[in-house]
Amino acid sequence: MTRPFADAQVERVFDAYDDSARPGLMSLRDLILDTAASDNRVGEVEEALRWGQPAYLTPVTKSGTTIRIAAHKSAPFALFVHCQTTLISDYTAAFPGQDRTDGKRAVLFDNPSEIDPMRHGWLISRALTYHL
Repeated sequence: MTRPFADAQVERVFDAYDDSARPGLMSLRDLILDTAASDNRVGEVEEALRWGQPAYLTPVTKSGTTIRIAAHKSAPFALFVHCQTTLISDYTAAFPGQDRTDGKRAVLFDNPSEIDPMRHGWLISRALTYHL
C-alpha cells in the first residue's frame, strides 16, 4: 500500500522521476516504511531530501544510518546506504551474486520485479538499526 507523502518536496521529486525509475522507487519506499514499522526499535522514520534524493532517517531513536533511493548512472534506480558503513559488504556476503552493486554504496535495480522483500528488507533493516 502506498502511503501519502508528508513532505510536498519529496513528492515532487518522486513525480519527476521517469517511468523507468518511479515504480521501483515507490516499491523501495514502501519496503523501507514497512520494514521500519515492523521493528519497534526504529521508531519514527523521517522522509526528507538529502542531496536532492529521497532519504529515510531515524531522527528520534537515531538507530539507523541514512538510506537514500534514487536514479543511478548505471541503472534505472538504486538503494543507497552510507559508503563508510559495512552494510553493502555484509549484504553481498549474506547474498553473494544476487544483485549488482556500486561499490560500498548501493544496490542497483533494472526493474521493480528485482526487489525481493526478504533480501532487500534484510539490508534495509540493518541500515535502520545500524547504530544499535
